[in-house]
Amino acid sequence: MTSALDDPTLERHFKGHRDTITSVDFNCNMKQIATGSMDSCLMIWNLKPQMRAYRFVGHKDAVTSVQFSPSGHLVASASRDKTVRLWVPSVKGESTAFRAHTGTVRSVSFSGDGQTLVTASDDKTLKVWTVHRQKFLFSLNQHINWVRCAKFSPDGRLIVSASDDKSIKIWDKTSQECIHSFYEHGGCVNYVDFHPSGTCIAAACTDNTVKVWDIRTNKLLQHYQVHSGVVNGLSFHPSGNYLITASNDSTMKILDLLEGRLLYTLHGHQGPVTCVTFSRTGDYFASGGSDEQVRLGGFGSVTRSLSSRPTQTSRAPRARPPTVELTRTEPPPQTQTQREGMVPAGLASTLEHIVAQLDVLTQTVAILEQRLTLTEDKLKECIDNQHQINLQLHRREPDLQPRD
Repeated sequence: MTSALDDPTLERHFKGHRDTITSVDFNCNMKQIATGSMDSCLMIWNLKPQMRAYRFVGHKDAVTSVQFSPSGHLVASASRDKTVRLWVPSVKGESTAFRAHTGTVRSVSFSGDGQTLVTASDDKTLKVWTVHRQKFLFSLNQHINWVRCAKFSPDGRLIVSASDDKSIKIWDKTSQECIHSFYEHGGCVNYVDFHPSGTCIAAACTDNTVKVWDIRTNKLLQHYQVHSGVVNGLSFHPSGNYLITASNDSTMKILDLLEGRLLYTLHGHQGPVTCVTFSRTGDYFASGGSDEQVRLGGFGSVTRSLSSRPTQTSRAPRARPPTVELTRTEPPPQTQTQREGMVPAGLASTLEHIVAQLDVLTQTVAILEQRLTLTEDKLKECIDNQHQINLQLHRREPDLQPRD
């Protein structure tokens, strides 16, 4: 199936780290990218070519996770040195260290309002902190192995965490209780995050799969087996319609969540791709790998296409089995006759919409048929029961007649 979207492209790459890139994030102002590395450094890359990158030194061991605050004025980093640091992304590179974990800190993430942080650690706990007072608030303790990742929901009420105990847990921030656990029996979960709608979560797994769950019904919505290696990271497009994944098989995949299928396979890294993220606007994505490179790709054509389809924005994934397509390649040159026989893009889009609506209608009819069958069976059962009762009453009538 062809698409009206242009292919994403890897446009630029940056090299300055001396070891595997572990984490990457965009500033909301689209002027900077932050990266963490096994070389113990945090780097801030300026997207203007003439501006140099900043290398921040402070951690005593590998930097495992970095994230810009929603305002872009701070960068948080987590490290194998058991600390979390808050940096000002300027020339001075000033930072403040948080200490409460007793093991490697694997993940750090801001809440949507930028007021709190959640961290995940090899000490099997999650910890929540205030940003401005820089104080530890509380721990969440139910995992029984290393916690790889923790993220706030878009509204900040929930926290999702993924652990080497093969579970994903959803926590209520206010009550500090675990309200549900998903168990990933095929492998451990390296990375997990919320869909922009807050209704779903996606997980990157060590069994080479990507899974999407609905946290309202606690049901598995989609299961993708498109990578041939461990999946290390993922990121939802701000529209909620796409998911990009990074894997040890040296590729990134872009999944169409509305259609439940693989849309693009992206190459460029030499070796495992360890992290990937979309920019806040969705126009770009950035990735890092074991080749010590940070790569920047353009996704603007998809964003422009989304703007012409507003009804699809921020929808949760449809619960239908995914189909897999091969890596997208350029079609061979077309003859004039072939071009004349092509369906216009507008008509193709309309037909796709009609097919999707027919899909929904078919599913609705199937559900109604199922319910009607159940109702008929129940009615038949009631009639049979009534018939049996009538027979029993008829047999007992002589016994009920008054005797002379």
